[in-house]
Amino acid sequence: MLTQNVSTRQTAGKAISRCQKAMPHMPIGQANIRPRNVPAPFSGVNVKATPSAAGRTCRSSGRLATRVAASAASAEDFRKRDPKDVRVLVVGPTGYIGKFVVKELVKRGYNVVAFAREQAGIKGKMNKEDTIKEFPGAEIRFGSVLDLDSLRKEAFKDPVDVVVSCLASRTGGKKDSWLIDYTATKNTLDVAREAGSKHFVLLSAICVQKPLLEFQRAKLKFESDLQAAGDITYSIVRPTAFFKSIAGQIDIIKKGNPYVMFGDGTLAACKPISEADLAAYIADCVTDEDKVDKVLPIGGPSRAYTAKQQAELLFQITGMPPKFFSVPVALMDGIIAIFDALTRLFPSLEDTAEFARIGKYYATESMLVWDEQRGVYVEEATPGYGKDTLEEFFTRAVKEGLKGQELGDQAVFGQQ
Repeated sequence: MLTQNVSTRQTAGKAISRCQKAMPHMPIGQANIRPRNVPAPFSGVNVKATPSAAGRTCRSSGRLATRVAASAASAEDFRKRDPKDVRVLVVGPTGYIGKFVVKELVKRGYNVVAFAREQAGIKGKMNKEDTIKEFPGAEIRFGSVLDLDSLRKEAFKDPVDVVVSCLASRTGGKKDSWLIDYTATKNTLDVAREAGSKHFVLLSAICVQKPLLEFQRAKLKFESDLQAAGDITYSIVRPTAFFKSIAGQIDIIKKGNPYVMFGDGTLAACKPISEADLAAYIADCVTDEDKVDKVLPIGGPSRAYTAKQQAELLFQITGMPPKFFSVPVALMDGIIAIFDALTRLFPSLEDTAEFARIGKYYATESMLVWDEQRGVYVEEATPGYGKDTLEEFFTRAVKEGLKGQELGDQAVFGQQ
């Protein structure tokens, strides 16, 4: 059975490897300020937060109101303190975005605690000493976000004002998504509430607006729980594509090969943001009152680009003659159908089928704000932030390469 599974994976890998080059990996994140004890609605998502106070007695509601009032007052207090007197806990600090967030918070003078695994980073290559060296100026604590006692005894052993979660599934597989995007993040929220933390900043993803994939459903479930908590404020950050995520074909073009795209290359568009700009925006959420209790879609300062427009920009920068290789979207439908059928015989292929669905999603769905009433993505409704442009990033990447920006297990569609 093991031999059959390995053979099937190898065959499938060869069949879709060229298709994968055309699909960038996107980040695997508007609501108005609401009263603290009323869950906020989602913006553009057909999921409602679960009411947190239903069925409680008047006495319980009174205690909740007291806690909420005290929490609101304390939240206001921490925002008025000097940054060095505000302790910010970052979970998921060694991930692709997490490491930039930790460094940005340290730069701003916060009392930063980074809570990491003993073997952290891409494929667990960072040991404890590596992690400590990576984050000068931050206090490093080690443990597991899957262990409530570890969170209590290590991450929250001292009072924490603000939690910043950069946790994300390593692969987008079904089990891993629910384990990390939901369970691990929910564990962190639960202990944060126990410990009296005041604010929770969540790195989510803009693609949860149209949840067709397992990791999107897991993220939405946690967003709902966070919004319904009532005793802790939140900022839910939903970024569009990362710069690195759409850079997978730079080396291909530099070698004179065609740019691989689905259809005519105009099926989907994104408004990408640099990791540094996104980290700065997340750091803003720690104290900016206009970001409290809101779902915040965010892109970079440039306009939206389709896959074909990205390719044209790369051809212009590299000076290579434009060459394109078009892959029919129907091909992905066929691959998904094959893997779904094989999964019934070989359950271990379940994630492979999910990866194919992820690939199709990012080939056909834009990473922009979704207008549910009109049924369209709207570039103008997608906020921009920062100073790093895609053209500047591509120019630098063509000259200097992408070393140090590895996506690791999440790099399913092109670069490593």
